[in-house]
Amino acid sequence: MERRLAAILAADVAGYSRQMEAAEELTAEGMAACQAMIAETAGRLGGRVFNTAGDSALAEFSSPVNAVHCGVEIQRANTTGDAGSPARLPLRIGVHLADVIVSGGDLIGDGVNVAARIQQAAEPASVFASQAIFDQVRRNSPYVFEDLGLHDLKNISERMRLYKVAGAMPTNRFQTGHAVAHPSAAAARRGSLAVLPFEVAGGDEEQRYFADGLTDELILELARFRKLFVSSRTASATYEPRTVDPQVVGRELGVRYVVMGQVRRLGDKVRISVRLIDAADGKNLWAERFARPWTELFDLLDELAARIAATVVGQVEAAGIAEVRRKRPEDMEAYDYLLRGLDHHRLGGVTEGHVREAVQWFERAIEADPNYGLAYAWHVCSSSRLPDFDAEKGFRYITRALELDENDAEAHRIMGSYQMSMGNFESAEHHHCRAMELNPSDAYIRSRTAAFYTFNRQPARALELIAEAETLDPLLPVWCLEEKGVALFNLARHDDAIAALNGLAFQTVRSRGYAAAAAMALGDGERARKALAEARAIRPDLTVSLMLGREYYRDPEDTARLRGLLVEAGLGE
Repeated sequence: MERRLAAILAADVAGYSRQMEAAEELTAEGMAACQAMIAETAGRLGGRVFNTAGDSALAEFSSPVNAVHCGVEIQRANTTGDAGSPARLPLRIGVHLADVIVSGGDLIGDGVNVAARIQQAAEPASVFASQAIFDQVRRNSPYVFEDLGLHDLKNISERMRLYKVAGAMPTNRFQTGHAVAHPSAAAARRGSLAVLPFEVAGGDEEQRYFADGLTDELILELARFRKLFVSSRTASATYEPRTVDPQVVGRELGVRYVVMGQVRRLGDKVRISVRLIDAADGKNLWAERFARPWTELFDLLDELAARIAATVVGQVEAAGIAEVRRKRPEDMEAYDYLLRGLDHHRLGGVTEGHVREAVQWFERAIEADPNYGLAYAWHVCSSSRLPDFDAEKGFRYITRALELDENDAEAHRIMGSYQMSMGNFESAEHHHCRAMELNPSDAYIRSRTAAFYTFNRQPARALELIAEAETLDPLLPVWCLEEKGVALFNLARHDDAIAALNGLAFQTVRSRGYAAAAAMALGDGERARKALAEARAIRPDLTVSLMLGREYYRDPEDTARLRGLLVEAGLGE
């Protein structure tokens, strides 16, 4: 018998017999329209309908990701058509991955039966998936999956774990495209919370930079309480607080509590309103408003952090907090300039102009307060992206930053990266580890430390840190997740490296370069050249020297190996 592995999509109409009894011709017309729409959608996504009978349709896909996507597209088309459209019949869809038997143009076997049983368990207008499907798509599907637990399916001997496609991932510049099965908020770890981006009261978007900066400060202060688990800024920043449901945030980030707030600055006054919400039931635990002079902003942040921690944990773990608190700016105008610079710095991946504007704002912050260490640190982080970066000035600035504030996690992270680029790996390790100690909830710091360990010939340790970063931030940015592929490449797990890199939501020059090198290491020159072509499409002037410019391997043999594979794949020097 001919067999093959296939993702099977099963669809049928809920309550079909009842609808046929009530309106036979209209229902028959609607069913024909539904089956045509299913066939068109499946074909567009690389699948084919191989069986239709009565109110059902069965389709096969070589790609599990496309099978799930097809199910979502079918339900979207079916539920958003005209109210009078005959295609608007309530569909249930199940998706399963299995080894099936080919019988002419049909597919048969246990796997097809299981897909049909999953469809029967599905709710109308929903898509249910098996564990086998979820395991395949969890890294590269743009959907959130709700774990429904084990189910008994009719005439299937083993209980099966099912997942419901619960919607698309939140999208913004931090989007990674992971598919994640989320625990309920009630099952989330004790003392876990997420701080959503503060809204700007009155809709004055000119103050957006200030609201984002205040959110970051509060996350950092809360992260100092050892009994709290605080979701990373990059995770919570993906949500639009005006429209998001706190219970959804709890499920998607695996946290029990959500902090939401509004802020407005009026001259030398700051007004803040804050709510602490139990994500299990969406109820407010407490809500309060504050109005303080601008110069007392950091005292207010201390008070907010203490109140939240006291409510969540039951007691404030104040011991040891003061000694690691960052030094505050002496001039609040410098703090305002810093926030404006960070706003542009985070858009630095878009254009070089944003980077240069960020550097200018950091310079203004230093001019306003020459003793503000954080301004020096971010100046180095931003300016190091520029082709005319002054390394000597950078070292002076990051050294000054740590002299002024030795307890700033970002300054240690940046110094660690600087020392690594200079080949000082012992010093780089010290600063990276110190950064993690000072801000244990920061997923970005953890992923940057993972990059260090890959370059330091410890890729297994890098994989551990990336896993920890993903726990802190299920929506970890692509430029952090690509470190997993780089670490796997350096472990000579080339197939795994290609799978990890190809699974990213969007590709970078670096991810395509490493995919090409991994393919070449496997002797697959055609796949390597294809990856390089994709890299050149992003950056036409790409050369080996440009590719290796920021790959700071401690051992020259590692650099030489990467260089050799890239040259062999066809990349010019």
